Amino acid sequence: MKQLVTTLCMMAVITTALVSCHNKKETTQATVDEEKLYATYKPYTRWWWHSAYIDTNDVRDQLIWMKEHEFGGVEIAWIYPMFCDSTTSHPDFLSAEWAKPVEFAKRCADSLGLGCDFTFGTMWPFADVDLPDGDQTRNYFDSIEIAARPWVWDHPKVGRIINHLNKGVFERYAAKMNAGLSGAYHGKKSGLFVDSWEVETEYLWTPGFEKTFMEEHGYDIEPYFKEKKLMDAKTHKIYDHDVWYDYMSTLSGYVMREFYQPFADNATKNGCFSRSQCGGAPTDLLTAFTLVDIPETEAILYEPCFSKITASAAEIGGKQAVTAETFTCAYGWTSLRSNNFRGHSPHQGREQVADLKLICDALFANGTNQIIWHGMPFNKVGDTSNYFYTTCQLSSSELCNLSGETVKTFNHYMGEVSKYMRRGHNYSSLAVYMPLEDSWMTGAYPEGVVPKEMNWLWGAYEMRYINTPEQFKGMQPLWVNEHFLQTATYNDGVLTCGKAKFTALYIDVNYMELSAIEAITRLAKAGLPVCMVSDPKEPGKVKHTQEYAAALATLRQQPSVSTETSILNCTPLIEGEQLPDFWIREDQGDYYVFVANPLTQTIKYPLDYCYAFTDKGCTKSMTINHHGRQDHVDLKFRPTESILLEITNKGVKQIDLNYLPKRLREE
Repeated sequence: MKQLVTTLCMMAVITTALVSCHNKKETTQATVDEEKLYATYKPYTRWWWHSAYIDTNDVRDQLIWMKEHEFGGVEIAWIYPMFCDSTTSHPDFLSAEWAKPVEFAKRCADSLGLGCDFTFGTMWPFADVDLPDGDQTRNYFDSIEIAARPWVWDHPKVGRIINHLNKGVFERYAAKMNAGLSGAYHGKKSGLFVDSWEVETEYLWTPGFEKTFMEEHGYDIEPYFKEKKLMDAKTHKIYDHDVWYDYMSTLSGYVMREFYQPFADNATKNGCFSRSQCGGAPTDLLTAFTLVDIPETEAILYEPCFSKITASAAEIGGKQAVTAETFTCAYGWTSLRSNNFRGHSPHQGREQVADLKLICDALFANGTNQIIWHGMPFNKVGDTSNYFYTTCQLSSSELCNLSGETVKTFNHYMGEVSKYMRRGHNYSSLAVYMPLEDSWMTGAYPEGVVPKEMNWLWGAYEMRYINTPEQFKGMQPLWVNEHFLQTATYNDGVLTCGKAKFTALYIDVNYMELSAIEAITRLAKAGLPVCMVSDPKEPGKVKHTQEYAAALATLRQQPSVSTETSILNCTPLIEGEQLPDFWIREDQGDYYVFVANPLTQTIKYPLDYCYAFTDKGCTKSMTINHHGRQDHVDLKFRPTESILLEITNKGVKQIDLNYLPKRLREE
């Protein structure tokens, strides 16, 4: 049967190649319902194309292998030559010769029913070896070092990172990318992808920033920069937290207005959709994630709970898919420069699927519903010569653990869970005010928050470690912010915030903008139940002391506002002691609940090898309040098992996922 499938797939590819390989004028764009992006639910993989001449026969063979092993598609990422060997021959990035195998890959994927996305550049987040002077990212002191991005496709040339605070720079860069990818845009709709923000933010600047800042805050920011009185760029000590807050506020607007929105608009203009990891960006993350078609999280370099930000953005923005770059540096990482550019991630090639299942299950239980493997290097089928140094080693060679029937059954499992976690919409009865103002006022993370293995991480604005309050877990609270509360409404007992609907609002923050208090007061006057644990303070240098105090007093005077949680008057869908993490989807009155193995709550970066096998199984009890009834359920977790529940007016039923990973070869 396997041989027959392979033969049929090869025939389909050959036929497609003969019919359309040279049809450069074909402009038919597949019509795709926006809610059906990644509709197969099967995991994608980032497909690492190391700089070289790419053989289309190998492209075809690998895509057929992926089709046979339950992948839903690929995301092509163009990187340095293997071992950063500067003698490796390769076509110039975006040249006509470079484009031929890319276009072939897209047509081949289409013929096989696979998706084909593209990282919108070489390395991240967007570097160009021919970037014009003045278009590079810079700090206030115009240091050119921060723009350098080695290890690009055209290595040994060094790329420069674009200025993400200037829409014109992005549009000039995008015009080159669109020209190079124009042939690959034909056929089924592709996603254009931007990775996490990996640009230094210390004193980040762009021409005109000082004028915008003056308009927004009413004072001059430049003296704080000229005299380096904003922060210590080495220790990240913030000298004036109010000024830092104002700087972050203006910077946030630039990031969304000049980069993420143009990035999304460019994808739409070219018949594609946008997918983005806004993680790490110095911006209002919740709002930024709503600007793109597909918000993407990452684990476990980011905590699984970070996924709740992307899931909240998806619900507010009416987006079905929440993707995750998954399994990156699962057991830690080794520098690209190690062992003369031949370093591997710890345990690469001997990864335990049971460990990886903990990561993906933790993501599912925090709102992710589409897995993107990180990833699979381009190789001839059966070869293991190429690898990416920080990733799991997906391989068509069964010399590696992540191959053959092992990866096929794991992919099937992830696809099945994704299918259920895309039904209907995210359930939630409680909106929680996201502590954006707190994160900007904090500046640098306090000592001990960031693992020593992640010493590059310093800014609390990244919000990697925030989580919704445990006490309201059974209501599945989602994040909201001022941006969406400004246009929110409260009618007939329902708070409508974008596309999301809630019954109450919970606030436990130290800082809040005056305009946010006024927006919440408007909703409270309409009857919205608001639990406001304590009185926040006004952030920023320019204070409105009397006005702020009066606004707080007005809010507190509303009958529907209290410091007591009883004001919320919400019955949790799920109740219990020490509940595991779970995620709820609501579909036409029915609920689908993915309950992650309790061990997922203890995973941390880097993951201990074979950690999953410390699980001995357990039983967890919960009470489910639904459809006017109450059911008590005992969930019996076998070792490494997670559980899926279907809740209807007839009761609670466990859906058999029929998957328990086995222990694989160890080192």
